[in-house]
Amino acid sequence: MHLVAIGGSDAGISTAFRARELDPSVDVTVVVADAYPNFSICGIPYYFSREVNPWQSLAHRTHADLEATGMQLRLDTLATGIDVADRRLTVQDADGHESTIAYDELMVGTGASPSTAGIAGIGAPDGLGPAQGVHLLHSMGDTFALERYLDEHQPESAIIVGAGYVGLEMAEALTVRGLRVTQLQRGPEVLSTLDPELGTLVHGELTRHGVDVVTGARVESVARDGGRLAVTGLQDGAGFTRTADLVLVVVGVRPNTSLLAAAGAVTGAGGAVVVDERMRTGLPHVWAAGDGVVTHHRLLGVTYLPLGTTAHKQGRVAGENAIGGDARFAGSLGTQVVKVFDLVAARTGLRDHEASSAGYTPLSGTAIADDHKAYYPGAKPLSIRITGDTDSGLLLGAQLVGARGAEIAKRVDTYATALHHSMTVDAMSDLDLSYTPPLGSPWDAVQVATQAWTRHRHLTPTP
Repeated sequence: MHLVAIGGSDAGISTAFRARELDPSVDVTVVVADAYPNFSICGIPYYFSREVNPWQSLAHRTHADLEATGMQLRLDTLATGIDVADRRLTVQDADGHESTIAYDELMVGTGASPSTAGIAGIGAPDGLGPAQGVHLLHSMGDTFALERYLDEHQPESAIIVGAGYVGLEMAEALTVRGLRVTQLQRGPEVLSTLDPELGTLVHGELTRHGVDVVTGARVESVARDGGRLAVTGLQDGAGFTRTADLVLVVVGVRPNTSLLAAAGAVTGAGGAVVVDERMRTGLPHVWAAGDGVVTHHRLLGVTYLPLGTTAHKQGRVAGENAIGGDARFAGSLGTQVVKVFDLVAARTGLRDHEASSAGYTPLSGTAIADDHKAYYPGAKPLSIRITGDTDSGLLLGAQLVGARGAEIAKRVDTYATALHHSMTVDAMSDLDLSYTPPLGSPWDAVQVATQAWTRHRHLTPTP
């Protein structure tokens, strides 16, 4: 059997690994559009902060490591067409030469591309690009272009459009490198995956480290203004202009679907390709996974939620099923965590408005609890917001913000595990969680927050 996987990132490599792990006799070819297979895109901000060096350290595995598993890599090779009937993939190499690869099974992991959110003046054919100081950040190529600009032009100031996970990480990285950073966020608060009352804590951390945060800012265009770049738009209905030496646009992604759509695949939520829980596209012998496909969410149903953790799991399922298995993707909960200077923010599951749209009757409440016993030096407060269903008592989601070192990631993972197993809020108190005064309390902060939600629920009048 010959399995071809398109994409050298999380989904494609996970597919190849799983197939070879289960059946070493399977021939696996991985088609990679650039020369950087299995690189950690999530680690790029830490390369810019100089915490990770050299750039080669971002590779999960070297080219030789990957080929030692038995997979064949076709680097700098772009997949351009799928002949579903004859099971042939058309590819183009770096010199523009076309050829075809025969396959028995095909997995498409073409991922997503950075969005520019309709901002005028950015990109080809007539807009500004990396040579002029306007950058996107989604690949190793983007990384090298930005690093080159920083080295050659020594900018003193930067505007970051977007305050999601990558935007916040890059605000820290560029600040550490000595740039004056302005962060523009369209929504009412930074990190819009959190409720604003927790987002404001992240906002405060950015401000304490010198980042100029502007919320409610809808960016409309980027242009050259003499020797600087001017970003213009609307803030609370009034026009604004900010100038800087460098502009970084990180406002989300859009799924790459053209290859599969041209072959007859159907698109759905978020414009992503529709797949079932086995990662089948509906096209015979064609599977898909990663940021280019829909996400099966355990609480929301089918949505679009591109995450590296999800892509790894989907790729593993696709690799197993492509060689005759019967695995299913168990579903996402949207569990995420980010470090912003000395603060960590995390979330899993649903917020109020998401829970309402899914048919629940949600109630949310925020509690503040110490990360460990207050009498042991260094205790720090954690803000934890719990969302539960008032009718059934089911836990629906959690959001956490606290100091780095306060085990935020561990605690959000506790909630994610509870959500995966459909636990009630009350049942969280039954969990046998670890305790020692330097690290926790007899009732962990996780449980203090859920107990506060239960009290809140009993005191809230029934509508």
